[in-house]
Amino acid sequence: MNVEEIELGSGKRIIVGMQMLFVAFGSLVLVPLLTGLDPSIALFTAGIGTLLFHAITGGKVPVFLASSFAFIAPIQFGIKEFGLGQTLGGLVCAGVAYILLALLVKLKGVDIVERLLPPVVTGPIIMVIGLKLAPVAVNMARSFDGSGTPDSTAILIAMITLVTVVTVVLRGRGMIGLIPILIGIITGYIASLLLGKVDFTMVQNSSWFAVPWTAAMECGRYCLPSFDWRAIAYILPVAIAPAIEHVGDVIAVSSVADRDFIREPGLHRTLAGDGVATSLAAFLGGPPNTTYSEVTGAVALLKKPDPALLRIAAVFAMIFAFMGKFGAILRSIPVPVMGGIMVLLFGMIASVGAQTLVRNRVDFSDSRNLVIVSIILVFGIGDMSFELGQLKLAGIGLAGMVGVILNLVLFWKESETPELAEMPIVDDVSEQI
Repeated sequence: MNVEEIELGSGKRIIVGMQMLFVAFGSLVLVPLLTGLDPSIALFTAGIGTLLFHAITGGKVPVFLASSFAFIAPIQFGIKEFGLGQTLGGLVCAGVAYILLALLVKLKGVDIVERLLPPVVTGPIIMVIGLKLAPVAVNMARSFDGSGTPDSTAILIAMITLVTVVTVVLRGRGMIGLIPILIGIITGYIASLLLGKVDFTMVQNSSWFAVPWTAAMECGRYCLPSFDWRAIAYILPVAIAPAIEHVGDVIAVSSVADRDFIREPGLHRTLAGDGVATSLAAFLGGPPNTTYSEVTGAVALLKKPDPALLRIAAVFAMIFAFMGKFGAILRSIPVPVMGGIMVLLFGMIASVGAQTLVRNRVDFSDSRNLVIVSIILVFGIGDMSFELGQLKLAGIGLAGMVGVILNLVLFWKESETPELAEMPIVDDVSEQI
């Protein structure tokens, strides 16, 4: 531990720890609000998941785990197509996939990640994740029920939110620059209040203290996971992109802390920690977890790479989960507020995918690369599906699986293997927004 960390007294450590949660908060609650899961449960699973991650990695890595953007579309489709329980079961299996990848890294070394998931595969998969969600963003931005029926007041609120987020992204400095989503939500909420578009009935009827699962079950936002091969087969391939994101984030936080976490405690341990946290989150009814880039940015800005600060943030997240009125306020946020943020967010996710291809200099004069990217994009955006008995693969999941297979079976040159330091960071977009 360095001198700066030692100088923080207990009171200051608590304040800085809460500030870390404040940085992550906007992104953390956004995913459950968009997917129909419970934001209070998401707060709890982010907290317990972070603590589990720190336990598995020996408390050495200063990261905070919370809701992953990469799973928004799969969760939305999964709940609609298979049901909530089956979708949660698929997400539990996604966490298990991380654990298996961790075992593979332990046995074969970090190079296996580079070989299986190069930028020519991950780039277009990330693009598909963003582009598939574009209609959802537009419908949310122009209506109060998400149906897409144009409403001038809804559009006004969405544009106020969007302009706020863009302004903070472009002009925000210091801590302000790290929380554009949170500032956008607050501004949009205030605009909605002034226009009389916030319904406080839920807030008035809620208690100050509430067990998140009780309220969630009453509203149909939680049930125990059930395991359906169709849902598992659909969701499991989506784990490819967050797995690559994890590698990129571990590299980023290693740079911030000036320590090599890839070697110690090891990428296999960090992947296993992420996997266990994701499986537990899904079992408890929360969205899959991922390492948060904006929190890494806050660690760098404050020059406090002390893992204990992130554990303090995790404890506060768990405490807030039991504040009933707090959760009700989150659920009262009007749809157009979320829509305004999504217009930029989903577009930037797609842009990060394109950036991955450019940054890693994927050669499109090579027919092999052109074939892989083209098929992933069309299969993903066009919702290609494949059915074999009860097994069904479709959309993003099928596109991801086909991309991995094509990369393995088509001829490739040794010189095209990506450097680990250039691995893409999927939820980098949550740091930029």
